[in-house]
Amino acid sequence: MISDIRLQQFRSYMDETFECSPSVNIIVGPNASGKTNLLEAILVVARGSSYRARDQELVAFEKPWARLDAHVGNDLRTVKIVSEPQPAKTYEFDGKVYKRLTQQHTLPVVLFEPNHLTLLSGSPDQRRNYLDDLLEQTIPNHAAMRRNYRRVLAQRNALLKRARKPSNEELFPWNLRLSELGALLARRRAELAATIDSLVGDHYRALAKATTKTRLEYGAQFPLESYESRLLEKLESSLAVDVMRGFTSAGPHREDFTVLFDGHIAEETASRGETRTFVLALKIIELEILKQARDMPPLLLLDDVFSELDGARRHALTDQLKLYQTFITTTDADIVLKNFMAKAQIIPITG
Repeated sequence: MISDIRLQQFRSYMDETFECSPSVNIIVGPNASGKTNLLEAILVVARGSSYRARDQELVAFEKPWARLDAHVGNDLRTVKIVSEPQPAKTYEFDGKVYKRLTQQHTLPVVLFEPNHLTLLSGSPDQRRNYLDDLLEQTIPNHAAMRRNYRRVLAQRNALLKRARKPSNEELFPWNLRLSELGALLARRRAELAATIDSLVGDHYRALAKATTKTRLEYGAQFPLESYESRLLEKLESSLAVDVMRGFTSAGPHREDFTVLFDGHIAEETASRGETRTFVLALKIIELEILKQARDMPPLLLLDDVFSELDGARRHALTDQLKLYQTFITTTDADIVLKNFMAKAQIIPITG
């Protein structure tokens, strides 16, 4: 748990320190006052990066550096971001300096922000990132594997766009590596999707007070047991098409998952309320998966979504908040406070 956090030259904050409750913290203030900036700082301390901006955009305007310090238990965690003269970012804890965080150095976090409410209707890339971001928090080497896949994919795409058409011989090393990494990525996503699918039905029905049967199905392009060989064959056989398009047309970077309500595609048939209930169910499942995988309760960050939920859904979410250190941004603290029997801590932001 985070007991306090200091922000120096981070976004709109020049030098501010905030004390944090181990239970529910309500960050309240008018629009554009810096509420989300504080939530973002907590995420950077916990996971090392923002969910909405590049590192250099986190440094206050016309300042050369930003710094975050937070006490987590008895330990001090520090993040330093330098924009001048050479962009850099470092992490300090346990008396050591790191340039990149491994999973063991991160804190598990579940973030719920307005864009997540478009998960079912948004782009396939949004859904792929949803699975991969959760995998990064549960599988120690997933972040590195994901970076490697993107690097190999970028190299292959660069060859496809070259003026001289590449041969299969030139592409073979990249095809082989892409197939190996792609199979691992697809299997991990499919396994996670199957876990979510096994849990989401009960959660959805409990939240919606309905008998709707929900499914979440990962759409792998090839059978998982033979994914490497099938993807390799496809990469070799589709060379002409890929050269014409200028990008790699097969692999997990082109896959997606589908949500079904009573056998019908949710994106096409689900109401706004049904969609929000399903996404809320996903967030509750994330909390459970992370708590079990990391053997510690995750932080829960809610960015301006309480007002987006009706009374029943707020109550369902409130039941979950009791179990985790939670940070909620809002323009109206009363909307949040009336959902709690116990007193929550108010963190006022004046801008």
